[in-house]
Amino acid sequence: MKFIDVPKPGDPDALVIAECPVPLPGPGEVLIKVAAAGLNRADILQRQGHYPPPPGAPKHPGLEVSGLVERLGPGASEFREGDRVCALLQGGGYAQYVCAAEGQVLPLPAGVDLVQGAALPEACFTVWSNVFMFGRLTAGETLLVHGGTSGIGVTAIQLAKARGARVLATAGSEAKCRMCESLGATAINYRTQDFAAAVRELTRGGANVILDMIAGDYTARNIDALAEEGRLVVIATQGGVSSTINMLKIMQKRAVLTGSTLRPRPVVFKAEVKRQLLRHVWPAIADGSYRIVIDRAFPLPEAAAAHRRMESSEHIGKILLTVDR
Repeated sequence: MKFIDVPKPGDPDALVIAECPVPLPGPGEVLIKVAAAGLNRADILQRQGHYPPPPGAPKHPGLEVSGLVERLGPGASEFREGDRVCALLQGGGYAQYVCAAEGQVLPLPAGVDLVQGAALPEACFTVWSNVFMFGRLTAGETLLVHGGTSGIGVTAIQLAKARGARVLATAGSEAKCRMCESLGATAINYRTQDFAAAVRELTRGGANVILDMIAGDYTARNIDALAEEGRLVVIATQGGVSSTINMLKIMQKRAVLTGSTLRPRPVVFKAEVKRQLLRHVWPAIADGSYRIVIDRAFPLPEAAAAHRRMESSEHIGKILLTVDR
């Protein structure tokens, strides 16, 4: 099979087409014939040599795919050959075939085509686990999400709105702000506004939950934007891994500062997130109330161009790689 390899860390041109045998599914796994793979910031970090795959995971990038079940491993019983699925992976999605644990594989919702499905797993697993499980967002509360037009952002806006929360979203252009608004958020242009001041003014107290993928010097400003007993959930560090914060503000607000990474979590945790997604999110996707936002799809051999698109931060929604079937 063909796949995208990274023989040596580097810029997007480090991504090259290679060939290897089709993998065999192990116990409790399914082999998926890939239709499309979703891009994520973690893929860029892996390409640069900053985010190695967990032990036992494929060495080539790709954390989510959609496609058809090709073969079942020993003990796998939830799916049948030919089923339309999408899957969260520990790696290896930039390929014609990939194996995935059944606990991380979901049936495609009705009305979602094979390519669109690749936009769902990583964002849905990440948003649900961090905003609703860790952040405990409930109806009537306010969520602030940074990067409102990223794959994570468009998912967080829609899922929070669907569950009765108010959503504020930061974005870096007027066009991106309009997209956030079309999804139901109140947009804040972080290039022209102090987002922390804007949040305090809009909410008269602050956001109950903040989903942050920036960290760095955003952390202190996020704490300023939190309501009393607010929860700040950090899921990436695009602005840097170190922050200086005023602990007295944490104490005065009785705030919670937490964070997580998804890739290394065990299958049992991801299977529980999957169960909740099937119950709470998949019906909204099937009935059309959740909008899948795709920026652009590139053929697999153009993975370098896809990475350049993501690094430009000009995209709105998910970037995909399509795989010839």
